[in-house]
Amino acid sequence: MLAERMSRLGTETAFEVLARAKELEREGKTVIHLEIGEPDFDTPEHIRQAACQALAEGYTHYGPSPGDPELREAIAETISKSRGVDVTPEEVVVVPGAKPIIFFGIMALVNEGEEVIYPNPGFPIYESVINFVGAKPVPLPLREENEFRLDAEELGRLITPRTKMIIINSPQNPTGSVLTLEDLEAIARMAVEHNVWVMTDEAYSRMVYDGEHHSVLAFPGMKERTILIDGFSKTYAMTGWRLGYGVAPKPLTDAIAKLETNCNSCTPSFIQRAGIVALRSSQEASEAMMAQFKARRDVIVDGLNSLPGISCVKPRGAFYAFPNVTGTGIETSTLAKRILEEAGVAVLSGTAFGEYGEGYLRLSYANSVENLRAAVKAIGEFLSRL
Repeated sequence: MLAERMSRLGTETAFEVLARAKELEREGKTVIHLEIGEPDFDTPEHIRQAACQALAEGYTHYGPSPGDPELREAIAETISKSRGVDVTPEEVVVVPGAKPIIFFGIMALVNEGEEVIYPNPGFPIYESVINFVGAKPVPLPLREENEFRLDAEELGRLITPRTKMIIINSPQNPTGSVLTLEDLEAIARMAVEHNVWVMTDEAYSRMVYDGEHHSVLAFPGMKERTILIDGFSKTYAMTGWRLGYGVAPKPLTDAIAKLETNCNSCTPSFIQRAGIVALRSSQEASEAMMAQFKARRDVIVDGLNSLPGISCVKPRGAFYAFPNVTGTGIETSTLAKRILEEAGVAVLSGTAFGEYGEGYLRLSYANSVENLRAAVKAIGEFLSRL
């Protein structure tokens, strides 16, 4: 009945685990949610008020497909300052969430049969969209011994004449790894040498706890071959608002805007007005949230490292812990299921992020310190019964 292409489209396991966790809660069981990757904070009050004001002012109609001109200007200013490269509003396109840039960017650039190198374990939508457009996904393993950063020499060996794009994600989901300046320099050098595009997913750019965030966009020769993805979901706790953007050469932002016209028409106008306020007003609430995440990181990592059969590298960014659980002797997806069913803690199997995630779990520490400690205790009690 369905078109053949639908068989190539994947999903996000996090939402499936969330659904099962909700079932258990309806049955009266207590569940600590560490599966969904979204801030547990409310959107800052001044941003919510900006949306209400925009509604009162009549921002309830269609807007330009590429985005509100003032928001595109604010984004261009923000990226120019934070990434150290001049960006114009015409090189910005606003969409409902960051995901459409992944979808539209790959759709606009990659032909059937061409190759796209992507991180594995990594955000599952990368591989899903690559398959959907009929391209060939080429996994680039991220290994614990390298702090889950990519190996530049291995990347070089994967590039072929069919390579059209390299996808990178820093800070990274699910591992929390952060690429170094040396990593990014190597990626930029290879991209220029082989004339390939780089899609850099920087949705967690404000969540770097050790050192600074750097972008491949800033390297010589990269502005004309880079698609930068960012948004408001993580930095401003605006996941449900669906507000993201891409930064790319104007011919590509024009193409993405055309796809947006065909798909969504435009991003809701009143939400974009709130986005302007988010970028141009006080960052105090966002910075306080980041400080909380850093404190929680230390709690969850220390707790996991105290458990038998589990070890955890300290993530440098995002809000995910990616512990090695091979010492438990239990296959990863089975372990994740049992921890939910028997310990009441919703976590994800590393294999939800690709084949190289076997042997690991992903835990989101976007939850209270109290709940994180309770989760570690519950998992420890579960392990003691094995």
